[in-house]
Amino acid sequence: MPPPFAHRITKYNPADRDERGHYHGAEDTVSDHGPVEAAYLEAIAAFAQESGIDRLEIREPEVTGFVAFGLEAPVDGHGLAGLFPADLTGYYDGAEVSVPVALELVRVMLRDQGAWCRLEQQDRFTVHVGWDQYLYVASDRPCEAAVARVRELGLFAEPITTSPYAADLEEPEVTQAADEELWEQVRAKLAVPQRLLLEETYLANATRWHLLTESNLDAVRAVLGPRALLTVWPDLNPDVDAVLAELPQDESADLVWEALNGAIRHVTVDGPHHQQLATLLAGARAACCLPLALDARHPLFHVALPDSDGVLRARW
Repeated sequence: MPPPFAHRITKYNPADRDERGHYHGAEDTVSDHGPVEAAYLEAIAAFAQESGIDRLEIREPEVTGFVAFGLEAPVDGHGLAGLFPADLTGYYDGAEVSVPVALELVRVMLRDQGAWCRLEQQDRFTVHVGWDQYLYVASDRPCEAAVARVRELGLFAEPITTSPYAADLEEPEVTQAADEELWEQVRAKLAVPQRLLLEETYLANATRWHLLTESNLDAVRAVLGPRALLTVWPDLNPDVDAVLAELPQDESADLVWEALNGAIRHVTVDGPHHQQLATLLAGARAACCLPLALDARHPLFHVALPDSDGVLRARW
């Protein structure tokens, strides 16, 4: 259950809203990268302090994908440079961060720099950043002093029933854990012998690809990201020309190939663009085309990594 005391915190004066709640005032919908942004962060800090929160959990983290919808241009590193290493180690579902780091993550989200996540402490405290500088904070305490501090900062704290960005836990896409039974099924398929293609989504919109063999299965398992979404596909097709010829004409798809040096590459394509793709895949050993539409995807396995205690907590 979400925390019972929720507030929408914004720079938008409720007096400038119409009867449907739409804002018609003069405030801009992008961050000022200055005092107003700082006020947002101080407001969250006030709520966290009054709630007795010193650490928050990153949930459902994502980075900029194939299409960016932010009002500001994405930046290198998705805005996370300086907070996490270049490979984003430490930025994963379930990672705990201090409140100061959480505030920097909120800053990144307010600036639409490419990264987004929910920040939560179980059912005690949540912070969600929405579109157009809308911030949602919920606590298991009324936080009356924090609400007063928000007003002092020149912002508006409006009580709401619940955050519109609260996680929807009713119908998760993935309910099967990548447990030992699953890995034994994968190992059995590899023993034929054959190879399998593993799509590892370690963050929303961030994917790594692995060609699985019976000999490298354990090594690949050891480097998979925490709570990653795992999709197992059949082996790549050695007839690369046939794969290029069958690319969809008017739908986006993932084109995956094995380069001459054995590395697995991929690109999201929108339309065939045969000339450019043929050049890109020159010398490729094998390839495949995977649809992006969920109803057109039919993998061998679609699972998520459980935590070390065997419990599946990832919310894919």
